[in-house]
Amino acid sequence: MHLLALALYHRDGRPDPRVIRFRPGALNILTGESETGKSAVLGIVEYCLGRQIFTLPDGVITNTTGWYALLVQVGPTRLFLGRPNPTGASTNKAMLVIGDHTLDLPTADQMHVNADAAAIRAELSARIGIEDFRFQPPPGAGRSAFDVSSAQAVLLCLQKQNEIANQSLLFHRQGEPGIAQTIKDTLPYFLGAAGPDQAARRHELAETNKALRRVNKQIEEARRRVEDGEAHRVALARLAADGGLIADVPEALTAAALDDSLRQALETAPSVPSLPGQDDRRERLAAERRQLRDQMQEVNTARAILDGWHEESTALTGELHVQLSRLKPIGLLGMAPDNADAQTCPLCSQQLPVPDPQIAELQALTRRLDRELEDLSALQPGRTRHREELDGQAREIQARLRSNAATLEAINTSDRQLRQAQDLRTRQAHIQGRILQELQRTSTQGKDGLAELQRSADRLTEQAAALQNLVDSDEVGAETENRLNEVADLMTDWARALGLEHAATADEVRISLTLLNVVLRTPAGRRPLTRIGSAKNWIGYHLVAHLALHTFFNRHSRPVPGFLMLDQPTQAFFPEEVHDADTVLDADWEAVRAYFALISQAVSRNEGGLQVIVCDHVNLRDEWFREAVVENWRGGAALIPTDWITTGS
Repeated sequence: MHLLALALYHRDGRPDPRVIRFRPGALNILTGESETGKSAVLGIVEYCLGRQIFTLPDGVITNTTGWYALLVQVGPTRLFLGRPNPTGASTNKAMLVIGDHTLDLPTADQMHVNADAAAIRAELSARIGIEDFRFQPPPGAGRSAFDVSSAQAVLLCLQKQNEIANQSLLFHRQGEPGIAQTIKDTLPYFLGAAGPDQAARRHELAETNKALRRVNKQIEEARRRVEDGEAHRVALARLAADGGLIADVPEALTAAALDDSLRQALETAPSVPSLPGQDDRRERLAAERRQLRDQMQEVNTARAILDGWHEESTALTGELHVQLSRLKPIGLLGMAPDNADAQTCPLCSQQLPVPDPQIAELQALTRRLDRELEDLSALQPGRTRHREELDGQAREIQARLRSNAATLEAINTSDRQLRQAQDLRTRQAHIQGRILQELQRTSTQGKDGLAELQRSADRLTEQAAALQNLVDSDEVGAETENRLNEVADLMTDWARALGLEHAATADEVRISLTLLNVVLRTPAGRRPLTRIGSAKNWIGYHLVAHLALHTFFNRHSRPVPGFLMLDQPTQAFFPEEVHDADTVLDADWEAVRAYFALISQAVSRNEGGLQVIVCDHVNLRDEWFREAVVENWRGGAALIPTDWITTGS
């Protein structure tokens, strides 16, 4: 994969973007003065390749640009990768267009979101040949599995100015949390020392070992149960004897005799004394008691009614006597003849000149009161007899209720005995349940179960050994070192050609996967880059390491983008904050030329398979250098055109 063009689209929608064209398979140099946007190019490229976080600082570029875009070539296919200027620190929005060799940059009015950053990474991964490879960390590593993609491959293609001169870090973003481990995990794959097959075998080996550990644990538990089972079964047999299921258990029993005793206890039917007819008698007594209470209620109701009548009769009799007593003192009623009428005086029996109706009324009232008193007197003996009969019935019912209660109490006493017997049966059933559970457990997990577990462990052990042999045969660590040996050969030659410190006396210059840094093997021992001085040497060793890596990737057709982007590789040769390297006279120009010459030679050696893009202050007069310059930002030229700044919003 090579970069064909980088484009910036103005935020006001003007049709023509700012375009930087690159030559595939060649050295491309962006040279210019300070603060012209050279270092921003690397950040824009990384953003367009699918990084979610936008790293450009706020300023002229972010204030004027609406879209950032790359046109890339992967074999016969071109991809247009566009990313909008984010409103915050990050965005997933993207534009993705795939076409043939005729695909070019669209106009501003054609820019639109139709994908996201993940889609860009997935498409690039597939196009450059990254397999469907999910990295599985070793057991107990404490980190999660992840899918290898172009996101990790791009880390091998970029060198910011603060990275290329760093003696402690070799790769892009290596100092960020988790990135160093990600590079260690994926570099063997990109070198060809690891892949999906190895990962699958390692994963299968890990799962097999996990299953073997689980079976071994079950074997230990089964053995412990077998050893402890006899004592447990003796305790169950004694418990069955206490429950009356078997006879007493002797002190010493063979395993067979103990099994026989437990099976006998299991087969013994619990005997429970029965009291036939108790429930029926209780039902009958309860019905009789309800009937007696109903009868008692009827008798009490009748007595209450009779008592009410008696009270009313007594009150009425008293009232009649009071009325009669009011007439008797005047001595009239007693002397009046029965046939006296209203014209006869009741005192003298003489005829009245005018009839007196009150005399007749008094006489009638008197006669009615007498009759009522006579009627009441006639009813009283019958009521008295009825009351005595009701009292007799009540006494008889109460006697029958007492007899009923005594009978129920006797039945309840029998029930308590029955409950005790039922408790014994429940206890016996509980003991039999425990015995059944023990016999089932020992039958499935006893000696036969232990033998089956042992056979499973043997099968898993053989399977793990076979997988281990396969894993050992494609040992990733050894294969990675073998491939890094080839990289080291190039690094050693190029480091000596540049005259880097200790390179001439070193037996080998190589990349250490453990340190993720350059290490020299010298007669005095290993010397990492952190023990070598001078930024000139740090940059030189970074150059030879990355050029050698990409040469290896190209030579073996590994799925890594075929470009390398370097920002300010000659910074060690100029004073700090240099505005234009062309104006510096005291720099080691021969060393600068040697660095660029090495880059040019490495590109030529890869025969079109490697593209290197360098952003730097340097502008050498050599013809080969000038042919490599794609942009020269001096005299007002820069990444952002002047009219964008003066007319942009």
